Amino acid sequence: MAFHEVRFPANLSFGSIGGPERRTEIVALASGFEERNSPWAHARRRYDAGMGLRSLDDLSALVAFFEARAGQLHGFRWKDWSDYKSCAPSRAPAFDDQEIARGDGDTVTFALTKTYASGPARYHRPITKPVRDTVRAGVGGVERFADADYTVNHAVGTVTFSQPPEPGAAVTAGFEFDVPVRFDTDRISVSVASFQAGEMPQIPIVEVRV
Repeated sequence: MAFHEVRFPANLSFGSIGGPERRTEIVALASGFEERNSPWAHARRRYDAGMGLRSLDDLSALVAFFEARAGQLHGFRWKDWSDYKSCAPSRAPAFDDQEIARGDGDTVTFALTKTYASGPARYHRPITKPVRDTVRAGVGGVERFADADYTVNHAVGTVTFSQPPEPGAAVTAGFEFDVPVRFDTDRISVSVASFQAGEMPQIPIVEVRV
């Protein structure tokens, strides 16, 4: 499967529904207790981009996007409007939003991650599709600057510094990001309600591992 570094039109994804999905295997014991296990280290997100009444121009743009991806064949970027920043939705990303690693004096390339915390639990989500020109990075509480101090691989979600961070220094980053997805169907149905409007009731989309 090829991945196309193009984003589903953000104006068309606004208002979609969806979110993370986990897979948990539960075994009920004779004693009434349960054993629970998950074969997935990371959640998989699902969305429905189905649209209500929209202009025929919007429907045409979506059909063109679907055809260019050959249905389920090629992946693409998706903006999850409920979760697309390294910080709170109301804030702008800052260089110290997320601690992604600690320097060891040798490593120069670090993968972007976002941490979800609740009580003592922490989940570190890999971020593989940062949005271009939104990544900010820092070392030891001091902001560094793109091109001069580091470069970003936007296709895989890594930051590479020109000099290795000193041992023990916190490597931090802030960013906006997309979700790598594909269509979860090879068929979409369009209903034309009038000469200027129509609708697509269901457009299933699922996250892919990249």
